[in-house]
Formats: sequence, C-alpha cells, structure tokens
Amino acid sequence: MSDDPEPSGQYVQSLARGLSVIRAFGRDRPSMTLSDIADTTGLTRATARRFLLTLLELGYVRADGRLFALTPRVLELGFSYLSGLALPEIVAPHLEELSRELNESASASVLDDSDIVYIARVPARRIMTVSITVGTRFPAHATSMGRVLLAGLDESSLERYLDSFGRETLTEKTVTDAVSLRHTLEEVRRQGWALVDQELEHGLRSIAAPLHGADGRVVAAINVSTSTSTASLERIRDEYRPAVLRAAADISAALIRY
Repeated sequence: MSDDPEPSGQYVQSLARGLSVIRAFGRDRPSMTLSDIADTTGLTRATARRFLLTLLELGYVRADGRLFALTPRVLELGFSYLSGLALPEIVAPHLEELSRELNESASASVLDDSDIVYIARVPARRIMTVSITVGTRFPAHATSMGRVLLAGLDESSLERYLDSFGRETLTEKTVTDAVSLRHTLEEVRRQGWALVDQELEHGLRSIAAPLHGADGRVVAAINVSTSTSTASLERIRDEYRPAVLRAAADISAALIRY
C-alpha cells in the first residue's frame, strides 16, 4: 500500500504484507473478495489468499462465500495499546460530564498519520447517521478534532502532511485545497478550537479543543458533535464552545498531574 514505510535492514516483509491485508478493510470496504483485497494491497492473488487463509485460521477474518470480512477479534490487536494508555481513563469522566451538560455526544481522539482515531466516546441518546466507536478512523482534515490535532503539529510535520494531503472530498463543504487548509489551521492554532460544519457528513457539526501534555504539546483532542437540526452555529459558539474549552482545560490539568 502507498503509505507503507520504506524497507530497511530490519524490515519483515511478510509481516508488513499481512498487516496490509487487515488494513485493506475499512468503513467503505467492510467486506471484500480476494480480487478486491489483491487490488487494494497490491499483492498477487496467491499471496493475498495465503494471508487471508492464515488470518481466517487465527480468527481475525471470516468468510461468507466469496466475501471476506474482519471479525471483532482484530480489536485484540489494539487492546494492548489502549490498555497501556492513561489517556482514555483520564478523559472518560470528563466526556461523560460534558455529554450530560450539553446532551450531545462527546469524544476524544489522537492523530495517526492523516487520520484521527477515536480513543473514547460517550454517545448521546439521539440517533446520528455516523456510527462511531473506539477505534473509528476519519480523515483529519474534515473533522474538528483533526483540525486541532493538525494545528498542534510542529511546522515540519505539518508541511509533510500538507505535501501529501489527499484532498478527499466527503461533502461539497469539505476543504480540499492545501493552501485553504493551512489558513484554516493557522486560525485554529490562534483561537485554540475548531468548528467544522458538515464537512465530514451532511447535517453533522462538531466543535473541538486540544488536550495538552506536561510539555505543552497537543497530545489529543476532544469534541462535541451535533446535528444541524439541533444546534445552530451561533449556539455552538456561544454555548458549546465554553463547555468544550473548560473540559479540555480540566483534562489537560489532569494529564499534567498524572
């Protein structure tokens, strides 16, 4: 796959190929045929088949006729990472309080390459079109948490991101120009929060703030998401923003004490 690292003397190609098969599945590709997987990973059909059968025997993949899909067992692969993090435990009670205060979904995420990855979430009772759980990934450029995480990068890291910016269009409102995105991130950096209006999905709005570690760096982000029918942009700025900023400040203080 295009984002695989350059091989080095310690590079284990078979492991990288096996992981590429797992990574081939996603929100837009929950199930695939052998040919789909071979095309997505760049592997030959024979090689892709060997890895799929191995993953099938290990219980990480299931087969339904010609279609293959991941099983919940793949969550084990990330459990050791999540269980070693203090962050989700520290964030959780603050997200619960924030969700109760605003009666909206509250979440926390970290940046992984060009995506955000959810590490904690308290859903509102209201039904939303977007289905989000711990481990869900979204393109950083189209999300409020992604914006504050990108704004927290050092200049060289941000330049690398913008140079490889995928320009994925999710709605007609999605910012897809690297220059425009840079200007937006500079504003986010100055104001300390980000509001995204229907760039990830129609009808979905969210506002986010960064979480800072003891060294002052941005280590994660939290947000509150809502619908266009529930909250206007003015209400989000006037009511949601102070609550999100307070929660972010409280969590950052807890991280520094940890």
